[in-house]
Amino acid sequence: MNDCPFCKHLASQTEIIIENELCVFLQREEPVLIGSGLIIPRAHRETVFDLTHSEWTAIYEMIHRTKNLLDQAYHPDGYNLGWNCGTIGGQDVFHAHLHIIPRFKEEPLAGKGIRYWLKQESNKRK
Repeated sequence: MNDCPFCKHLASQTEIIIENELCVFLQREEPVLIGSGLIIPRAHRETVFDLTHSEWTAIYEMIHRTKNLLDQAYHPDGYNLGWNCGTIGGQDVFHAHLHIIPRFKEEPLAGKGIRYWLKQESNKRK
């Protein structure tokens, strides 16, 4: 997967904060979503539905390690975790990745979950 940006990050070891044998947690400077990052499998898997049982187990472990790190560093009031699958599902990098987004009570959209935008009347199919 020469053109996959996540495979390139894995090859160069850039932005890796936590890792285990099968997956990593990457984090970038994000001015709006402070502390947010991605858990991605080391093996190129197009979507979450392509993960192996072992990768699921490794991601489970990474979720808890990442939460502990983010709790200590940012003290969030909540979290959103989410997978985007396929173009219509919002996926724009076709290497499976789990978004981990710390949430804070002083955000303008505090209390709005990942389904908030999807539940709007303007999103209703015709």
